Amino acid sequence: MPKPNDKPIHEVRFGAIKAAIWRNDTVIGVRYNATFSRLYKDRENGQWKSSDSFGRDDLLVLAKVADSAHTWICEQAQEKESNPQESDPRKTVTNR
Repeated sequence: MPKPNDKPIHEVRFGAIKAAIWRNDTVIGVRYNATFSRLYKDRENGQWKSSDSFGRDDLLVLAKVADSAHTWICEQAQEKESNPQESDPRKTVTNR
């Protein structure tokens, strides 16, 4: 889970629904995680807050945000495969 001062590597937002994508460097390579939130304005003090709870009308938008986050993560994997300098040395093919 991200630390409080960490920033996501990418964000996807449709209206009040947002996905934050986090990069995790592991011993087996880069992995990405996504967290989802709904932004709203507090009626009492007018400040913006976020929630991880979604209502009926949020669910289709949440699905679209999740789909866009998935697409972005998959594109990162494709870019890594097309850039041999960043590829995992265990996956490098050598001629013998």
